[in-house]
Amino acid sequence: MAWVCVATTIGLTVYGQIVVKWQVSRQGALPTTLQGKVEFFVHLLLNPWVISVLAAAFVAALSWMAAVSKLPLSTAYPFVGMSFVLVLLLSGVFFDEPITVPKALGVGLIVAGIIVGSAL
Repeated sequence: MAWVCVATTIGLTVYGQIVVKWQVSRQGALPTTLQGKVEFFVHLLLNPWVISVLAAAFVAALSWMAAVSKLPLSTAYPFVGMSFVLVLLLSGVFFDEPITVPKALGVGLIVAGIIVGSAL
């Protein structure tokens, strides 16, 4: 069950990053004026998708607490790095962001770090 909680934390974290990027992209660039910035963020905070991200972050935090109550932090935490891998891949799929060689190499290093970190 602890590993399900780790996976839930990762999944909800990735969900939050992808949805925030999607909704911010739909909103447009951050305005330069203070009033424009306040309106920009208020509009986002009232957006049902962004509200779902806030709820997901709360559930992810609860899930993480459950996970580390059963697993050593040094065992569970390296797997949080999978969120970087998944966000990179999904940003390419959903937002046509480039997955360059340096990014791919970086993700490979993250995966290698997870393998090494979880094996010790």
